[in-house]
Amino acid sequence: MKIIDAHAHVVQCIAGTGSQGELRPCGGGRAVYATGQTFQILPPEIGEYAAPPEALLRVMDAHGVEKAVLLQGNYFGFQNLYTYEAMRAYPDRFTGAASYDPFSGQVDKIRAHLFDELGFRIVKFEVSSGSGLMANHPPLALDGEVMDAACRHAADRGLTFVIDIGKPRSVSWQVDALRRTILRYPDMPFVVCHLLSPQLGDGELLKQSLDKLALPNVWFDLAALCLNSRPETYPYPTARSYLQMAVERLGAERLLWGSDMPSAMTRDTYRHFIDFVADHPALRQADKQRIFYDNAQALFWGS
Repeated sequence: MKIIDAHAHVVQCIAGTGSQGELRPCGGGRAVYATGQTFQILPPEIGEYAAPPEALLRVMDAHGVEKAVLLQGNYFGFQNLYTYEAMRAYPDRFTGAASYDPFSGQVDKIRAHLFDELGFRIVKFEVSSGSGLMANHPPLALDGEVMDAACRHAADRGLTFVIDIGKPRSVSWQVDALRRTILRYPDMPFVVCHLLSPQLGDGELLKQSLDKLALPNVWFDLAALCLNSRPETYPYPTARSYLQMAVERLGAERLLWGSDMPSAMTRDTYRHFIDFVADHPALRQADKQRIFYDNAQALFWGS
């Protein structure tokens, strides 16, 4: 089966920001927030201080993954130039998104450089209150002026708009507001990360939310979906039920497989992330092929 990883990250250096302040490497694949909290952020097979594209390619090659979409956000710190360099070095293996802080004083110059000069065709926003925009800025409405300006810029340039709204019950998890914004831009493709990050016991909430976002220009990636059902482990029965629900309510043609490597690999193996979908007993083989490859190929590579 052909596979595209629709949610992965390269990291030149760990320089993130979140609700606990700045995030910096402290050796051995670990990182430390300004609060003093330390944790494993990179698995040994990726690296001690960075996640170079070559490390991702080794993982992809070992698992038969043809291509990957490189996303980014505040968690590792924006990696725009490094992502661009990875795309240029391996154009047959990577495409990627640019990210920026819409509150930046010179946001127009930033956008001109990323999208007009460097030519990024995807924009990614993480707005979560843990390690996204709302971790370091006051809460903002996803249908408000700031996000509308970002969407209008993206729509004018024909970009694909990727957004991570965090976890249910957080201030950033604004499904109704996101729906209103998407309806204002019916011709722009939107990708919602992590299938909305449902936790254990969120089945009914997920069902209602998927129905609200079941729009013709919306896709969902499945990155780290299984890891949100902790303490369950592989084969992640609750997450598999959420995936089946998504296929039934959205159709397999609206779903994109992704791994969220490298950080997700500190909690389980890349093989399990694949087999979580590949060995799903309730999904048809044709649907699995759409989820693993066909949808991402059409959305991000245009064929």
